Amino acid sequence: MYQGTTFSETGLTSFQSEKFPFQEALSILEHSGKRLYGDHFQIHEQDHLVIFKLLVYFLRDKENASSLSISFRKGILLTGPIGCGKTSLMNLMRYISAAYTHHVMKPCRQITFEFHRDGFPVIDKYSEHSYEPKDGQLVPKTYCFDDLGAESTIKYFGNDTNVMAEILLSRYDQFVSQGMLTHITTNLTSNQIEEAYGPRVRSRLREQCNLISFSSADKRV
Repeated sequence: MYQGTTFSETGLTSFQSEKFPFQEALSILEHSGKRLYGDHFQIHEQDHLVIFKLLVYFLRDKENASSLSISFRKGILLTGPIGCGKTSLMNLMRYISAAYTHHVMKPCRQITFEFHRDGFPVIDKYSEHSYEPKDGQLVPKTYCFDDLGAESTIKYFGNDTNVMAEILLSRYDQFVSQGMLTHITTNLTSNQIEEAYGPRVRSRLREQCNLISFSSADKRV
């Protein structure tokens, strides 16, 4: 189906897409998606613009990134309704991106469970201590925190702790000082993020993430 799809049909005519291997990348994504998630996996044409933006970012296409106001020094905040494919796409981007843009997928609910078990060292694990060895030095580790907003505030020794808020604020400090990248998927709006995590988190996310949004509905079978 994709070999016959033109960029004019997908709303990408304003970008220099003829220089970008979009059809090839779509084929790779769909093939990888079927292998990971089953034969029912499919890419919807109305999502091509979102996918195009993600590919521009992860393949480091400077020309299109400039047209789309995408910054490579920032991470990705991918928003959209439940079931639109945010998690699947961010997982699949790991198979098509350059080695230095790889990220680790981590569900926010799982992090709060770790905190309930292990306490405050978990916050450091995903922020100040989120480094890994590469070529003889420590480099920032990139996480994609999946489904922000699905986790709960955790009581630890009687104290309420908003674990993800603390992690995101700490990672912002590492972003400023060390260039640490953070990706996020969420079905929350900006106002809901502020309500759940506070105005400081909302402001910091605006500074350290490129916002890419779905407008489509739930596509789960």
